[in-house]
Amino acid sequence: MLDTSEENRRRHILDPNQPVWLFGYGSLIYKADFPFIERRPASIHGWARRFWQGSHDHRGTPDRPGRVVTLVAAAQSSCTGMAYRITPDVFDHLDHREKNGYLRFTTTMTFGDGEQAEGLVYIATEDNAAFLGQAEEQAIAAHIARSEGPSGSNRDYLLHLAEALRSLGAEDDHVFTIERHLLSLPPA
Repeated sequence: MLDTSEENRRRHILDPNQPVWLFGYGSLIYKADFPFIERRPASIHGWARRFWQGSHDHRGTPDRPGRVVTLVAAAQSSCTGMAYRITPDVFDHLDHREKNGYLRFTTTMTFGDGEQAEGLVYIATEDNAAFLGQAEEQAIAAHIARSEGPSGSNRDYLLHLAEALRSLGAEDDHVFTIERHLLSLPPA
């Protein structure tokens, strides 16, 4: 397993007195296990959410990784999620939580009222060791159905994400198609 915690600390030197916006598009939408100053629905342009990242430490194991979301460049796409205004010390926790291949990148997020802000987002790029890559959505659903790790079942991750996206009024064909395939599978 690749631990990106140290690299993330080097990538962004943050002023300890200056809050930062963080964009979440996966479990960060529904599982905010960190303190925040403010939370607002937001979107980022030019990215699509995909279940292409392996999870060796949360929704799977090193021998049987689960599948979790990352972002892939997609010029005409927009990704809806949740933005959190946080103090820089919260990144100690987040860098550990997102350590399995995710790196922090700067992004512009747009809030529902059209206001924009610069912030950070964790993305697992295709050159990280845990990247599983593209697969048919039916195959991704079958993979998710049989994966479980220290943070729980991969199935729950997908279902909570789909529910959170619906509560935001977000459209995400990739996530919702995988959810439909998962729900059509016979019980394990």
